[in-house]
Amino acid sequence: MLGMVAQRLGWAVFTMVIIALAVFLGLEAMPGDACTVHLGRGASDAALATCRARLNLSDPALYRFFTWAQHLLTEFDLGNSVQRGKPITEIVSWRLRNTIILAGTATALGVPLAIVLGVLTGIYRDSVLDVSVSAFSMFLMTIPEFISGTLLIFIFAIGLGWTSGIVTLSYKAPFWDMMVVSFLPAVTLSFILVAHIARMTRASMIEAMQSDFVLMARLKNVPRRQIIWRHALPNALLPTISVIGLTVAWLLGGVVIVESVFNYPGLGRLAVNAVSDQDLPLVQAIALLFGAIYTLVNLSADLLSITLNPKLRGQRQ
Repeated sequence: MLGMVAQRLGWAVFTMVIIALAVFLGLEAMPGDACTVHLGRGASDAALATCRARLNLSDPALYRFFTWAQHLLTEFDLGNSVQRGKPITEIVSWRLRNTIILAGTATALGVPLAIVLGVLTGIYRDSVLDVSVSAFSMFLMTIPEFISGTLLIFIFAIGLGWTSGIVTLSYKAPFWDMMVVSFLPAVTLSFILVAHIARMTRASMIEAMQSDFVLMARLKNVPRRQIIWRHALPNALLPTISVIGLTVAWLLGGVVIVESVFNYPGLGRLAVNAVSDQDLPLVQAIALLFGAIYTLVNLSADLLSITLNPKLRGQRQ
């Protein structure tokens, strides 16, 4: 088990290095540089030289990458925003917190509901409940986030007036206010979680209920409830954990759309603004943060699967 954990950690570190290098080289391959984009084509040579000296763009690319990585690892310094003239760490810290709250709320709403629906539809296969939940899951998987988010705004904000469709928050907003305004965007994000995880849990539950150990328990007249909760469900949840990790990591793409629809002050909306402003250092930092979140979520899912799986837990490598 310890060997597998070390292997997963090693792959996570390697993945982060590749992501950082790919983002840096991708922006480096673009025509021009951050100063050319910021100052425009009509900028004088003196202004460009001053800007490039301030951002150390005259140094070789490989040297700049290692310098940037060193500052990131030792000081958590992501550099400075060209357009905003502020440290990137200061710009993204508040918005990163907001995005984590949004994604965490969506996960807390969607994952338990999806597991319950998946277990019930797996137990009562081909029932009215199974058909209804399966059809609704397919519907949720096909509808884009900007459509579902807009529909929720029309229903709950404009129609019923229960909440505001546009999120307005200050930097010093308390945590509870963040939770309240995050609810409707989180519901929008949770739709895709419910759809994918419920279908996977259903398939795993059906497979577990048809397995040999469940058949043996039935032959021994073990009560049905005990078979479901003590034998079938734990085995059905093991493959579901990996799907949960992948689906939660997939939320990063949905976050960009949902935050734009609800005007939510998170990292996704900041990414859209940074691309629109052509703020290359900020785009680089946000891409790295998204890659880090994706890697950490999948690493957590892998480690949890190893911990809960008796076969993997018993291995000694």
